[in-house]
Amino acid sequence: MFNGNSTRQFLLLAFADTRELQLLHFWLFLVVYLAALLGNGLIIIAIVCDHHLHIPMYFFLLNLSFLDLGCISTTLPTAIANSLWDTKAISYTGCAAQVFLFVFLMSAELYLLTIMCYDRYVAICKPLHYGILLGSRACAHMAAAAWGSGFFHAVLHTANTFSLPLCHGNAVDQFFCEIPQILKLSCSDIYLREAGVIVVSVFVDFWCFVFIVLSYVQIFRTVLRIPSEQGQHKAFSMCLPHLAMVSLFLSTAVFTYLKPPSISSPSLDLVVSVLYSVVPPAVNPLIYSMRNQELKNALRKLMTGCFSK
Repeated sequence: MFNGNSTRQFLLLAFADTRELQLLHFWLFLVVYLAALLGNGLIIIAIVCDHHLHIPMYFFLLNLSFLDLGCISTTLPTAIANSLWDTKAISYTGCAAQVFLFVFLMSAELYLLTIMCYDRYVAICKPLHYGILLGSRACAHMAAAAWGSGFFHAVLHTANTFSLPLCHGNAVDQFFCEIPQILKLSCSDIYLREAGVIVVSVFVDFWCFVFIVLSYVQIFRTVLRIPSEQGQHKAFSMCLPHLAMVSLFLSTAVFTYLKPPSISSPSLDLVVSVLYSVVPPAVNPLIYSMRNQELKNALRKLMTGCFSK
């Protein structure tokens, strides 16, 4: 039997077996990673530098961009390096750190997306109370709660996962260290302890989902009552990017963690994990800037200022 206490490293799943395809994946993910760094970095700089964007909606978007940068930087650099150097190994400590950071950032992102939904609900359904319900101190407290809850969530999951003895080797069927794949390596009689933690987390995440759905029901009912077409367009422009992001984030993450074992396969898990761990951080800047005129103006001023120097 494999002794989990002697584990010094894990072996990650390679994207391809041939050297040519490995190099292709290296360049592909390098471009995606640089695009995510550039897009989220520009949004952060634009929001910080433009005083017109110093309002709750953009404060939360600033936090989201930081989370996206951290999330994609947790998974992709290792995959890029492994594809370049033709290796699969990651140290035990590195794997634990990757699990902790990924769960921390992804959990905080879900809670932040829920808060951003609340921001849109108040702005559209209770505009007269916006300044009271979403003052600067309230926004700071909500953002801190999202980060803090994500940190606690990550500590709980990481401690539980890596306290389990491993009985089934050290090969992780994923391109980064992910809890469901590590649990497959653990002894079946202790597996239920972490499974119980996952059930509690799913319950909390489910209520975030319910809150988002109910909020958008109220939002769309209010928007449809707006008499002017311009007002409706502005409200939809505020909500649709967030709704698109939530839909992509939740659908892929829920499928990854709750899909039946009968439809699980390394290739399917690999594709889905890329969809929820790589695609959202990379496309978030595009989604949020495409229909947001204020943000586009700030980015245009930022780019014009950079090139005019």
